[in-house]
Amino acid sequence: MKVGLIKEIKSEEYRVGLTPEGVAALVALGHDVSVETSAGLGSGFSDQDYQRAGADIVSVEQAWNQELVIKVKEPIAAEYQYLKQQIVFTYFHLAGVPKALTESLLSGKTTAVAYETLEDQQGRLPLLAPMSAVAGNMAVQMGCHYLARCNGGKGVMLGSVLGKRHGNVLIIGDGVVGSHAARTAVGLGANVTVAGLFPENAARLQREISPEIGFIISDPVTIAEYVENADLLVGAVLIHGARAAHVVTEKMVQTMQPGSVIVDVSIDQGGCIETAHATTHLAPVYEKHGVIHYCVSNMPGAFPRTATMALTDATFPYVLKLAEQGLAALSREPGFAKALNTHQGFICCQPAAEALSLADQYKPYAEVLAGI
Repeated sequence: MKVGLIKEIKSEEYRVGLTPEGVAALVALGHDVSVETSAGLGSGFSDQDYQRAGADIVSVEQAWNQELVIKVKEPIAAEYQYLKQQIVFTYFHLAGVPKALTESLLSGKTTAVAYETLEDQQGRLPLLAPMSAVAGNMAVQMGCHYLARCNGGKGVMLGSVLGKRHGNVLIIGDGVVGSHAARTAVGLGANVTVAGLFPENAARLQREISPEIGFIISDPVTIAEYVENADLLVGAVLIHGARAAHVVTEKMVQTMQPGSVIVDVSIDQGGCIETAHATTHLAPVYEKHGVIHYCVSNMPGAFPRTATMALTDATFPYVLKLAEQGLAALSREPGFAKALNTHQGFICCQPAAEALSLADQYKPYAEVLAGI
């Protein structure tokens, strides 16, 4: 198969979808790989590294004009022109990004295979997990930074001072993002509370991370009580393929002390905090009701080398299957099939179709794949 690797152009995004080692493995199996000029520079991989791996270094137009296109982030407006009848394998987050992307995918009859809706045999999201882990770690790091008085915060340190814990961290969500954020915050020495839906997860967090972690059931009354006293609030809510629900309301945010910090990691799916809107690494924060909001939609892009290595470790087995088998690979694995978001002018992810009011163009992925 002819494979194209794209240079990311989203603001301050330096990750890349394939390492030179991944390219070499594809070439060894007889696939042709075209890498856009400078695609890997931000992650520390030169064009020469890719050439030594057997790739051709090409223009952006040539890289997109392949059967299988590999990216990291969803195409942005400047890239819509390239969306044709190829397979694009990347993060899409269709429910949380501009509807124009989905419309371009549908009009171009592009086959969108999304990292974030692919499931393993246990129903987990293996291609979302590595970036969720990076973002969870980052959420607490960013919270620490902006809580500093010199950065506009209230001057509270998240850390242990002579054996006493300082700073209250509330994490909404107990999945991969929430667990990593909790581990980082507890390690620093903060007081950490995680909000989740299932009481049995409390024992898991306390066993796997620390018995010091508090756990509350995620209901509006309890959330409101804990939000008021949070120095750092981390939004880590995920609904597979759908727009995130507003678990924290604007009224709750108004009760937080001035200089407190919110990091909404769910922002790439629309955000789980009502006052959140997407920001970039160039302008990462804004203030609302006296509270600092950090809502960067591509958080792991700040650490591209680590993020690329972690991401490609997870994605490459699926890249290989697509290159070897095409869309037949999806029909052979039920979890892989769920990654199909658009195909031949239809949207195949029901939560995204509902969020975007595109029911008339919805066609179940199982029905689409049955004809392949």
